[in-house]
Amino acid sequence: MVHVLRRLLSAGDTSDAVVEAAPAIPPREVFRRFWPYTRGGRRWLVPVVFFSMTAPAVDAAELWLFKVVVDDVLVPRDLSPFLWIAPAYLGLVLLSGVLGFADDVTSTWVGERFLLALRADVFRHVQGLSLGFFERRRLGDVLSRVTGDVDAVETFLLSGVADALYYVVRLGVFLGLLFYLRWDLTLLALVIVPLFLGSARHFSRLIKEASRERRRRSGSLSAVAEESLGNVVLVQAYNRQGWEERRFERESLGRFRATMASVRIRAVYGPVVELIEVSGGLAVMGLGTWKLAQGQLTLGGLLVFLALIGKLYSPVRGLSHLGTTFYAASASAERIIELLDQRPQVTEAPDARRIGRARGDVEFDGVSFRYPGTSSWALSDVSFHVAPGETLALVGASGAGKSTVAKLQLRFYDPDLGAIRLDGTDLRRLSLSDVRESVAVVLQETLVFHGTVRDNIAYGRPDASDADIEAAARAADAHEFVERLPEGYDTLVGQRGRTLSGGQCQRLAIARAMIRDAPVLLLDEPTAGLDVRSGRRIMDPLRRLMAGRTTVVISHNLLTVRDATHIVVLDHGRVVEHGAHQDLLGREGTYARLHRLSAGAVLS
Repeated sequence: MVHVLRRLLSAGDTSDAVVEAAPAIPPREVFRRFWPYTRGGRRWLVPVVFFSMTAPAVDAAELWLFKVVVDDVLVPRDLSPFLWIAPAYLGLVLLSGVLGFADDVTSTWVGERFLLALRADVFRHVQGLSLGFFERRRLGDVLSRVTGDVDAVETFLLSGVADALYYVVRLGVFLGLLFYLRWDLTLLALVIVPLFLGSARHFSRLIKEASRERRRRSGSLSAVAEESLGNVVLVQAYNRQGWEERRFERESLGRFRATMASVRIRAVYGPVVELIEVSGGLAVMGLGTWKLAQGQLTLGGLLVFLALIGKLYSPVRGLSHLGTTFYAASASAERIIELLDQRPQVTEAPDARRIGRARGDVEFDGVSFRYPGTSSWALSDVSFHVAPGETLALVGASGAGKSTVAKLQLRFYDPDLGAIRLDGTDLRRLSLSDVRESVAVVLQETLVFHGTVRDNIAYGRPDASDADIEAAARAADAHEFVERLPEGYDTLVGQRGRTLSGGQCQRLAIARAMIRDAPVLLLDEPTAGLDVRSGRRIMDPLRRLMAGRTTVVISHNLLTVRDATHIVVLDHGRVVEHGAHQDLLGREGTYARLHRLSAGAVLS
């Protein structure tokens, strides 16, 4: 069966894995890791346990009344006991309904509270991971883990445990009643229990392997869908819809195979369990009928005993099925644990200093850095200093290391060698939140959220007033076009600002940086992707934004570079030139060559 399963999972699939499988983890470790998340609702587990213990007793009482009806009413044809049996039975049915309602509501509340705490913690953990994690991982797979996989953990830890307790109590109640009625028939009925448990153990291992593959394929499917739909403009522009459909179909087919493998195993398991159960029932029925013929058992006793056998096998079957459910849910739990075990590359020192509002003195001192998993240096022995209020421009060809400087300044990564200082203190000794609160950014990729214009500007400072938002928009030369929008500042801009032009999105980003009012400004290719006219138009708001701030400009556009206090030229991660605009032009070096190449496009 294991070989069949592996064939089903791998047949016809030779593509590279989009998402790697999470490492296997023992169920005991899974339980240990997630049990603390039940802390807020543990007191409610007491009524859940009470309902689990009471419900089987009520079911047993109902069956016992059936025996009384047969032996004391039907066989002797005496209707008088029925006068108290009927209301008693109705009372038990009503009690069973109340207990069922209370059990459903309470257990669901406990389970959802658990999910609320776990999902919030997983999302908080993911938000705290370093940028390197997101550059290595498929976003769709991360989303799949935060949503679908988290739900499965609750099955493993709470509802599964509650069901197990219910089955155990139910098994104990009905077993005790069976032994009370006929101990010899009960022993015969128990002969098949080891067969139940043995088959459950065998099939559970197979189902766990199939479930692990199915959850991995689900993550791959989400990753491909997110990547394709997130770049739908590129897909349609290059007419690659068919290729994306085939890629999605390939991952869907992988998930289909994994799902079908799991279904086939369950489909085989069901009849096996049913065969074991019927065999036990027939053996008990045969011996019970013989004892009825011998006068050793009443008709009501035999009928109730057979009904109780069904009730006995039900929790045994439930426990065996629960094992397969546990193993299936543990596959999702493994993916969550693997996510929670990820540690940020950038961490805050235990004795990190709080600096409040910085002056804005920025220094790179002999900084060398290479990205994790790479062998070449992105930056090598880079040094420069920007005093408060000054502007430093970083120029160089693509791949020279300019954007890496921005990532290090924001402390998305830490340098391998050297130090980056803010107001004379190494960033690694400062509070991470203070470091980032000290910097306002206008990035090469204009990031606009699905929300109103007001929301996007206020993202730089959530407590900003409407007057502050409008003032920032005016300073960014955005107020005029915002006023022309259908609902002004309350206009929804669409996902990634797709209802706005590139220049309008960039002016919103400048307004966002304006309202943040940080002492250090980081401009990473602020005019990239804009035409010459749009690029020229945002220069005035950029200059207003830069005024009085320590500014680091990363740009190919010499309009944003030539007015800099100091210019640093990078080439393959090294500083090859530095100085003022006119000085560098006179040296006829790398900067002068870049200037000549861009002069026709930018300065004409």
